[in-house]
Amino acid sequence: MSENKINPKDFEQALKIGRPPNVVKLFPNSMALIVSGRFIDRAMLAKGKAVTIAANGRNLFVIRGALAAAQRANAVIIIEIARSEGGANAYCAVNYWNIARQVDAVCNELEITIPVAIHADHYGIKKEDDLEFAKIEIPSMFDAGITSIAIDASHMPDDKNLIANIELKPYIPQWAGLETEIGEIKGKLGLSTVEEAVFLIQGLNAHSIFPDWIALNNGTTHGIEESGQGIQVGLTSEIHNALPKYNVSGAQHGTSGNSSDRLREIASKTRTTKANVATALQMISWGLEVNDYGNAMLDEDGNFIKVKGQGVTEEMWNMMLAYALENDIKGGNFKKLNLPFENKLLGQVKAVRERMAKRVEDFVFNMLVNVLNAEDTARLAIDAINDAGTYDPGPKVQRIEDPSEWTPEKIRKRAAAIESNKGPEGDFDD
Repeated sequence: MSENKINPKDFEQALKIGRPPNVVKLFPNSMALIVSGRFIDRAMLAKGKAVTIAANGRNLFVIRGALAAAQRANAVIIIEIARSEGGANAYCAVNYWNIARQVDAVCNELEITIPVAIHADHYGIKKEDDLEFAKIEIPSMFDAGITSIAIDASHMPDDKNLIANIELKPYIPQWAGLETEIGEIKGKLGLSTVEEAVFLIQGLNAHSIFPDWIALNNGTTHGIEESGQGIQVGLTSEIHNALPKYNVSGAQHGTSGNSSDRLREIASKTRTTKANVATALQMISWGLEVNDYGNAMLDEDGNFIKVKGQGVTEEMWNMMLAYALENDIKGGNFKKLNLPFENKLLGQVKAVRERMAKRVEDFVFNMLVNVLNAEDTARLAIDAINDAGTYDPGPKVQRIEDPSEWTPEKIRKRAAAIESNKGPEGDFDD
């Protein structure tokens, strides 16, 4: 057996101890190794200069394809859904409350043996009034099998962002993977700064909150990348290098529109361990023509190009186009086809369903192995689980900052001294 392959006995031990309590309660007889996001991050750090995909499971075919690719690459993976995609006002049938059940079912069906985290991405807090509802909704998501969450209060000023993260701490299990964010994803506008990142991470640390990841506005956009701006690798590296003693990894959003070379740079030159891929996987599953890094191609009239014999049937695609035309859905807003068409897509013949998932699998496999250096990280995660002897490896750092220096009054005073440009107002959700 290769040293990178998973020993069946090691897998059985990890399955016995590595699944958190909510997962064990939901799926007592499952053979799916659904784990805290903390172990996914740890595996990437153990390999070094490695990033795994956080695949936004906008439909079942993306979930199936991403899991099959990770198994093939012997890599850990994250399956996620964002609040806009799968929250209370979702545009996808996959949501915060059924995604774990779908992942568990697929893992058992396909005999997936790599560790998988279920991530609630972009849990957006846009105003202080959102907090009371969040205190009810977040526990319900963990009850449904979520094992990792991104608290995204970046829409608010820096002080309110930090205070919102602190206020939600009691509603997130201690063992769960945690992501925090500065700067909405707005492309070249409202870029994050070192000062903002240090402020947020220091303030969290003072309150014994130790995020696994920090997400930035480092130049990308959600959806279809319409310019060559893309990820600002230098800015990302500068911010990560300002936070070494807090041992926080990077989460890269807006990955779909960035070239493979740029993503290789993010893996090799920054502390990023998580790369979100959403729009690319949706388009690929449908059978649209994309470039080598998943950005949808357009014809001379600005329309998406359907590849004949790939993804959905031509008849189904024409139905989707007709629905889009009738409802004035264009460009990146084709994402709104997910909800009305999920059941129609699931009702296609088996060969079509399989080719949809296979197309996603091949794309994700290439990204994991040839771009992001995530191959053979599954064993590293399983080793970490077994070494820890529990479903919770604990935080990567302890409290360094003095909590008496980070009271609400002092947080507001510190934030007032930060020079930042949040960019334009608007809807930047994906």
